[in-house]
Amino acid sequence: MKRVNINISLLKIDAYDDVRALWQECTGVYLSDADSRGNLQIYLDRNPDMSFIATAEGKAVGAVLAGHDGRRGYIHHLVVHPDCRRQGIGGKLVQRCLDVLGAAGIQKSLILIFNDNSEGIAFWKSLGWTLRPDVCMASKVIGQVRGQA
Repeated sequence: MKRVNINISLLKIDAYDDVRALWQECTGVYLSDADSRGNLQIYLDRNPDMSFIATAEGKAVGAVLAGHDGRRGYIHHLVVHPDCRRQGIGGKLVQRCLDVLGAAGIQKSLILIFNDNSEGIAFWKSLGWTLRPDVCMASKVIGQVRGQA
């Protein structure tokens, strides 16, 4: 996509289909049943006005989810369409998230990056984020996922 005017606005559930398609088109983002429409609605309700979508000519070209637990902020599923990268869209989406998290009193934010996502790792490093070799992450499924994909 050629360089176009980008509009960044709050992510609302009515953009779910477009954002999910964008997530699926971008490497480095792995989706699960937890990324259903119903679960995204719950996430947006719990973290109002913290997630954003970038559009160009009416098409979703970027998106990011952000929220917090009252102590730490979290940024999830940042994507920019491959044809629109290197135009500052990802950085602007991240800054919007950091601005709203900061306004909520959150002083530190965390992200999860898959080890094989070298492009993502390079992006986050370019924004000044520090990789943490001193921590390890584990996960466990504890029940049925709510909502429908």
